[in-house]
Amino acid sequence: MWPLTADRAKPAVPFGGNYRLVDFVLSNLVNAGFVKLCVLTQYKSHSLDRHISTTWRLSNVLGQYVTPVPAQQRLGPRWYTGSADAIFQSLNLVNDERPEHVIVFGADHVYRMDPGQMVDQHVRTGAGVTVAGIRVPRAEAKAFGCIDSDESGLITRFLEKPSDPPHVPGDPDVTFASMGNYVFTTEALLEALRADAANPDSDHDMGGDIIPMLVDQERAHVYDFADNQVPGETDRDRGYWRDVGTIDAYYEAHMDLVSVQPVFNLYNQAWPIRTATPPLPPAKFIAGGSAEDSMVGPGSIISGTIHGSVISSDVVVESGSVVQGSVLLPGVRIGRGAVVRRAILDKNVVVPDGALIGVDPATDRQRYTVSTGGVTVLGKGVTAH
Repeated sequence: MWPLTADRAKPAVPFGGNYRLVDFVLSNLVNAGFVKLCVLTQYKSHSLDRHISTTWRLSNVLGQYVTPVPAQQRLGPRWYTGSADAIFQSLNLVNDERPEHVIVFGADHVYRMDPGQMVDQHVRTGAGVTVAGIRVPRAEAKAFGCIDSDESGLITRFLEKPSDPPHVPGDPDVTFASMGNYVFTTEALLEALRADAANPDSDHDMGGDIIPMLVDQERAHVYDFADNQVPGETDRDRGYWRDVGTIDAYYEAHMDLVSVQPVFNLYNQAWPIRTATPPLPPAKFIAGGSAEDSMVGPGSIISGTIHGSVISSDVVVESGSVVQGSVLLPGVRIGRGAVVRRAILDKNVVVPDGALIGVDPATDRQRYTVSTGGVTVLGKGVTAH
């Protein structure tokens, strides 16, 4: 995700014009009625902490909260050594609330899900942990943590990026890939974390160490994401989930938003993706400015031509300029007669009059970051040549 993560944690990366990546998981949890949420942070967390603190304000009167929790070094002068260690060092949060179950979800994926349905299955099965699995073609599963399960859903193996992925029972061409979402019985989580902390050979990782431990104890079950039903979903976007861990994946997820019938529909008000929008006026189109198959955020002023792009808030596109198949984050300025194609421009990037971005790949590689898939990326606050 570099350079988008040069100055921020990945969950704080803006997405979809109005949002940050963390808004998707928080919306799913809050929409499902889970309203006591802690976001464990460590590296480059300022913008993430600020976003959560200023945006996700629930009712203190009702005991609801979404709170960022910075690394506390509760076990001595060291930072987190892995995702499991992060939770182990934050067990005071669990001890304070004394819940029967603990939900541990990743904060950097784009999707809709009702976690309550996963919790219901977890309770029914009596599992120590339930792992959300999404069906992916077996040929593509080598890039994921893969789940091997029997017909009852009991996980028999949990494999990290295997060369020969296992298949879903009854379907030899499909594999369950882990979504990085877990529901634990509190007792099982505490036992596993304590055992892991005492193991000097562990990497202290949830997917790499904790889940395999519970698999070996025959206490892990898979939850089929295909069974999850979200109010207001369409046949086209049902079951949508994207791990936007690379520039190309981040770019393609944006392109999923802008078709007439989007692959992922942000306009589902029955299960909204929540955030706080800036106090800006509506977008304005002047001097022949136009946008086709695009999303344009508030406060933007468009005089040029936009096609197949996601334009965030407070963006200015001057007359004579062309923006095609691109993602512009807040505060970007595009000068007169400039061309921006197949590019991602981070916050406050300035493209001078007549500049060309995404037109000459060789030149772009000398000046900027160009992804494996050919997407040109300009980091935060850069002035283009």
